[in-house]
Amino acid sequence: MTTDKPAKSGFAAALERLPSAQKTAKGAPAYSRFVNRRAGGYLAAAAFQLGMTPNQITAVSGLFTFAGIATIALATPTVAVGVAVCLALVVGYALDAADGQLARLRGGGSIAGEWLDHIVDAAKISSLHLAVLVSGYRHFDLPRGYLLVPMGFSIVAAVMFFAMILNDQLRRVRGIDRDRSGKPSTLRSLLVIPTDYGLLCLVFLLLGFHTVFAVVYGLLFLANFAFLVLALRKWFTDMTALDKTALDS
Repeated sequence: MTTDKPAKSGFAAALERLPSAQKTAKGAPAYSRFVNRRAGGYLAAAAFQLGMTPNQITAVSGLFTFAGIATIALATPTVAVGVAVCLALVVGYALDAADGQLARLRGGGSIAGEWLDHIVDAAKISSLHLAVLVSGYRHFDLPRGYLLVPMGFSIVAAVMFFAMILNDQLRRVRGIDRDRSGKPSTLRSLLVIPTDYGLLCLVFLLLGFHTVFAVVYGLLFLANFAFLVLALRKWFTDMTALDKTALDS
């Protein structure tokens, strides 16, 4: 005698489909790869069951993220405020991972959805560091020269984000996609973790400890600056190779 297995719920069925709805993890830093993508998957499955759209998830992500950013700029940086900011940013980032997974669960995203996602990302990447600048000016007992750090971090983050988006777009123009074959490297994911937006979100747990936060945040800035300098050289070489490919074809 055989019995049929009970049908899985919408949430469980969506979770089962998630592996086929994932982007490649190749090149992704550790927090984004091992923590944020998984959290985003659960949120995407829940949103799928609720009948939400990817754009709605993007909007909710923006609400959490910009609430956290506004808190950095406007509130006195205490330990409790740091915890609240960290939670808001972490949830916002998980939802940012969920909107793309939800789009793929629903059969594919839209150009408008991709545009909206990138616009929200561009706004948060720049405004987060400007909020640190405001908080540092208002509350941190540090040399005024330190304020150059969040200013520089804002520039580095904006240039890095724009360069990565532009790289993909120029490759598409040439009809070339990034090499997504092969197994993602765990070692590389760990090595590039200083560039991980998720790690930056966690650093705000230290916001109430002003000097400690300033030191850790400053070290992250230096790591991101060094990475960008090296990456820009490689990316320019890649773009030069695309030009050569176009001339040879």
